[in-house]
Amino acid sequence: MALEIKIDRETCMGSGNCVFWAPGVFDLDDDGISVVVEIDAAPKEKIVLAAQGCPTQAIVVLEDGEKIA
Repeated sequence: MALEIKIDRETCMGSGNCVFWAPGVFDLDDDGISVVVEIDAAPKEKIVLAAQGCPTQAIVVLEDGEKIA
């Protein structure tokens, strides 16, 4: 199972919810925009929660090419 995370940098408002739900996977860069640091740093369930908790829905999670969050 290959997970892929896409972040729409234009939509991200830097709330940090993703960092709260999946620390180690997400961080905020110097511009305050979410970035993926290490995709294997948290279980898939936490990554999905992070995407679902994004207030601007800037995060998309794909598993084997299919959107799961």
